Amino acid sequence: MSIALLLLFLGLSALGVPLAVALGLASVAVITMFTSTPIDLLSQSMFSAMNSFLLVAVPLFILVGHFMERGRVAERIFDFAEAIVGWMPGGLGHVNVVSSVIFGGISGSSVADIASVGAIEIKAMERHGFPKGYAVGMTLVTSTLSSIIPPSILVVIAGSIANVSIGTLLVAGLIPGLFIAFVFMVFNHFYAVHHGYNPPTPFNFRLVVTTGLRAILPMLTPVILLGGIVNGFFTPTEAAAIAVVYTMFLSVIVYRSIPPSEIWNILVETARASGTILFIAATAKLAAWVFAFDGLPVQVAEFLSSISTGPTMALFLIFLFLIVVGMFMDAIAAMFILIPVLLPPALKMGIDPMHFLIVTVVTLTLGLVTPPVGVCLYAVAQVAKMSIEDVIKGSMVPVLILTAAILALVLFPVLTIGPIKLLGLY
Repeated sequence: MSIALLLLFLGLSALGVPLAVALGLASVAVITMFTSTPIDLLSQSMFSAMNSFLLVAVPLFILVGHFMERGRVAERIFDFAEAIVGWMPGGLGHVNVVSSVIFGGISGSSVADIASVGAIEIKAMERHGFPKGYAVGMTLVTSTLSSIIPPSILVVIAGSIANVSIGTLLVAGLIPGLFIAFVFMVFNHFYAVHHGYNPPTPFNFRLVVTTGLRAILPMLTPVILLGGIVNGFFTPTEAAAIAVVYTMFLSVIVYRSIPPSEIWNILVETARASGTILFIAATAKLAAWVFAFDGLPVQVAEFLSSISTGPTMALFLIFLFLIVVGMFMDAIAAMFILIPVLLPPALKMGIDPMHFLIVTVVTLTLGLVTPPVGVCLYAVAQVAKMSIEDVIKGSMVPVLILTAAILALVLFPVLTIGPIKLLGLY
């Protein structure tokens, strides 16, 4: 059944059928052909997949990203990041990284990062002597930080699929995200020093204070969210609702960058994006049922046991597999399909569930920046007004650096598990 489902799914996808529709049609066809399950039970199963309080956080965080993107907070964040690290060798490359870290802590969306901060980052780096290809490549890979650093939409979805504490999983993604950002900054430093790009400007403490005051209100968003979740004041879903109210207040009332008449359009865009994600959740539920009926997780566990010598090797093999999957499948769809299949074997092999989920999310973010389906790849090409081929050329080395950083996370679980144990969350 699993093989028939995968073949049907791949065939329909190759014909251009949307992933969620292809997955749903393939699942229904296989279940009706091989079992006597009533159709009405399938619809009930699809509804139950979406009937989740945890998944309510997803459209709310998407709405936060839209408010931040339309609310023109990107300039404030960029100016503050430039004041903090712009004086260092390769300063504007560091600013690119830091501004994505800060914006990622607010929006949780890589595409929103490129659409808002991306254009500013590319122009500023070009103005300070960096080649456009390098500027675009760094902007592309640093956008992945928004999908890792809390409040990450992908982390929320992964936690809801695996039925683990989303608050703990969000905190678990913080250090890996900052670690990857640090790796980017080290790479950028040596690149800039070697080529003589962007000579450092003097550090200006007054500028740090003034730009920090301008950016402090939006930067309080991740502080409020993580602080409230970690201390148990509210759940991740409640935190998302609070973030919506707060960011709407900033954009509409404080900064007045979004007119009230624009709110309806933002809600419509959020509903469309959320509907796509929830539809994938519904159809993936059927596929997960087929895989469980076939005993696929058990077979995967036996296969990993036969070719690996321990949890690290097993996770490394999963890492390689996810890289390939991410290149051809949307990250959200891949998580809905693969987490139910791979998590039980991972647990059987002794892999920590939190570490597995963070590695899965981070590895699948590679698919956002690689062809042929990388949504961030096409977004940055549009923002930079460059061809896809030129963007790929400029981003090859940064993508390799990102891959190496993710591999380090695979090999050193302490980067993920250590912080949540230190905080007493695990």
